[in-house]
Amino acid sequence: MAVTAGRSDKAADAAGDALSRRLQIPGRRLFVGGERSVRKTLVVRTAAVLIMFALVIAVFWFDRDGLRDNHDGAISFADVVYFTMVSVTTVGYGDIVPVTRQARLVDALFVTPIRLFIWLIFVGTAYQLVLQRLIEDFRMRRLQARLQGHVVLCGFGHAGRCAAAELVARGFDKQHILIVDLDQSRIEEAAELGYIGILGDASREHTLSETMLQQARALLVCTDRDDTNVLITLTARNLAPNVRIVSRVEEAENDKLLRQSGASATVLPSRVGGILMADSIESSHLATYVMDLISAGGQVTLVERAPHPDEIGRRPFENRALVLRVVRDRHSYGFWEDDLRIQAEDKLIVIGPSLAPPDQRQ
Repeated sequence: MAVTAGRSDKAADAAGDALSRRLQIPGRRLFVGGERSVRKTLVVRTAAVLIMFALVIAVFWFDRDGLRDNHDGAISFADVVYFTMVSVTTVGYGDIVPVTRQARLVDALFVTPIRLFIWLIFVGTAYQLVLQRLIEDFRMRRLQARLQGHVVLCGFGHAGRCAAAELVARGFDKQHILIVDLDQSRIEEAAELGYIGILGDASREHTLSETMLQQARALLVCTDRDDTNVLITLTARNLAPNVRIVSRVEEAENDKLLRQSGASATVLPSRVGGILMADSIESSHLATYVMDLISAGGQVTLVERAPHPDEIGRRPFENRALVLRVVRDRHSYGFWEDDLRIQAEDKLIVIGPSLAPPDQRQ
């Protein structure tokens, strides 16, 4: 079956692109860059340094009459290159010196700022490529040492944000929700909200290994492309055979493929939305009540749980709890079936009180 790519979250992408943030973000947790970003940084900064050296060489060459060589008195192009290098690097042997007022002004007002800027580039590069990487490695080891029973969420678009917010509403600690995304602006936004973020490709085994997926409670795959979700699911299932994987599906025809790839459960947001919209033609309150049932912030909540000891052996409608469905051996039974009695190994779909505090209910 061919994988059909879903529609992108254009509104979420536009909002993310509109946010301009500083490099140091309050509450920032973790950023892990790949080899490509390191090479790009080196190429850009090396090019900047070479351009600035070329500018200084050009300025000194056109103003070479203001320089004096204490060795032979003549200034050649090689002497200009040499003087540029020893001036910018602040070595300054004193064998070539500016002697005219114009040459000294050029050195003071043009060369000195370039000299400082180049040194800042050197220091910043050393920090980013050496010290910062050591710090990030240390922070990653600390993070991995305490990760246990956490939730890994791949994709922090609109669906990912809603899923993370719902997890928090259901009682999950933000520090046990780990966000993985390729978009740094989304990772920074997740960090600002208090989640842990890793910048990387979730379809790569190395990235998922950093999330300690084997020790996770669940993996939520929330990207807006079904082909990407399949790759992530395949990689995750190979890496962590026992972890529960819940994947978003954009096109209904890809639902079977996601399950064959290893997804424990799939969710089709477009289908759910379409059903609610169609039902809303005849009903004014059905869609609102369904959303109330499935969200933690509603007045009531639909939950799945094991039977309580006093419920075993009874019919579903005989219990105090409002049992809607009994799941047994992958088969579902309605509460109205007269010969159905609850067994210890069953799973019950029950309507219960809201999980949110009274002041946070919708």
